[in-house]
Amino acid sequence: MSGASCHIAGVGLLGPGLPGWAASVPVLRGDATWVAADPVLPPPALLAPTERRRTGAVARLALAAAQEAADGQEIAGLDTVFASSNGDGATVGAILDALTTEGGDVSPTQFHNSVHNAAAGYWGIGAHSTRPSVSLGGHDDTLPMGLLQAAAQCAAWNRPVLFCAYDAPLPPPLEACRVTRFPFAMALVLQPGSGGRAALRLWHQAEACAAASPRSGLRDALEDGNPAARALPLLEALAVPRPAGLCWNLLDGGTVRAELAPC
Repeated sequence: MSGASCHIAGVGLLGPGLPGWAASVPVLRGDATWVAADPVLPPPALLAPTERRRTGAVARLALAAAQEAADGQEIAGLDTVFASSNGDGATVGAILDALTTEGGDVSPTQFHNSVHNAAAGYWGIGAHSTRPSVSLGGHDDTLPMGLLQAAAQCAAWNRPVLFCAYDAPLPPPLEACRVTRFPFAMALVLQPGSGGRAALRLWHQAEACAAASPRSGLRDALEDGNPAARALPLLEALAVPRPAGLCWNLLDGGTVRAELAPC
């Protein structure tokens, strides 16, 4: 099976003890000790002050990783795929609280932050982009399915694609239904042709992975705490850099498989 082939031109990252891609490379390589620390969510620099004030924490998380990955790119020309399992759960929780409270009001800002494509919308505003954008969610499969979507778009349309996967904890009582332990976001700029950091090929397969790959200490600490953190095997391979065969099991029994080859 040929799969969808593309090249990785940029990487972004924000998570516990991972304050950006460049700063996190030594930790991902195993050259530095990972130290748990809450991620700092910076105000989105690409937005004007008015829009910046309206962003919620989840949008700031996604845009921080997306901006880092797209640094040096012509951002208005990037198609985008934003992938999140939970969306902005804090805003959804606040709206539900308001609806169950007598006289509770829902503000327009709360409403537009509650929709699943809020982060993609803010990106489009800040980047002055009219390019196609996909926002998707797939429970624990969100990362591999979103990555496959982005790679397929890049290969089929021969255009660069910004892919961003992100999730943040939900407030009570929603957290009891969907445990997410910490905020985490990663982003890649995928481009057709050659060049960039690494070549990437992805495809879907009906069979499950034969065996789980050995996990690093960082993966032990983070991979099960956030659906977007399933990107850590890919990020570790990019940081070394080294060739890698990757496999993500899906809830339906199939897999998304990938081959990574540094340029």
